[in-house]
Amino acid sequence: MTDATTKDLLVGSDGRRRCSWPGAHEDYLAYHDEEWGRPLADDARLFEKLCLEGFQAGLSWLTILRKRARFREAFEGFDVDRVARFGPRHVERLLADPGIVRHRGKIEAAIENAKRARELRREAGSLAAYFWSFEPAPRRGRLTRTDVPAATEASRAMAKDLKRRGFRFFGPTTAYAFMQATGMVNDHLTGCAWRDACDSARRAFERPARQDARGDGRTLTGR
Repeated sequence: MTDATTKDLLVGSDGRRRCSWPGAHEDYLAYHDEEWGRPLADDARLFEKLCLEGFQAGLSWLTILRKRARFREAFEGFDVDRVARFGPRHVERLLADPGIVRHRGKIEAAIENAKRARELRREAGSLAAYFWSFEPAPRRGRLTRTDVPAATEASRAMAKDLKRRGFRFFGPTTAYAFMQATGMVNDHLTGCAWRDACDSARRAFERPARQDARGDGRTLTGR
């Protein structure tokens, strides 16, 4: 890859401009092009993103991305019900698995978060319905690298509510990275060839309806 005329973008071998953060890593480029910023509503994939963002703490996302296939095997596809049933034997198995991040606190947090996610799903109807209720208004105007925040009012609200519910390893910065990854915000920079594509995907995306336990459509946080 070669530098574009701006520090924010890189020009690939295909001649297209991209956000500069994937560098020249092929797996990172594929993630940028095919996943990052695309609206996501599948509960298992949302739970996976939640867990992996927690595992990333103190590490690079590229490290997690390269271990993702093994994470999926080790955590049984990030099926919420299955992970919620993990016990001490599963923790020890995971700690012995060199294909994932072997951090006891993060492993135990993922299992605890599955239990909390199961409760949340029963309340809201789906994890997707809950998470998308925190979607902020679209950002307008030109977006450069210096415009992208580490956290926002919406990510702080999400992190606060999840903490209240007993979720772990999910603060405001992690919540914002989660929102970027799942298309709740589109932080492809101005000039990136994928910004308009993600905007189009967001416009076409049908937001999941959120319901309380009675199914009457009321929100659970007063938002």
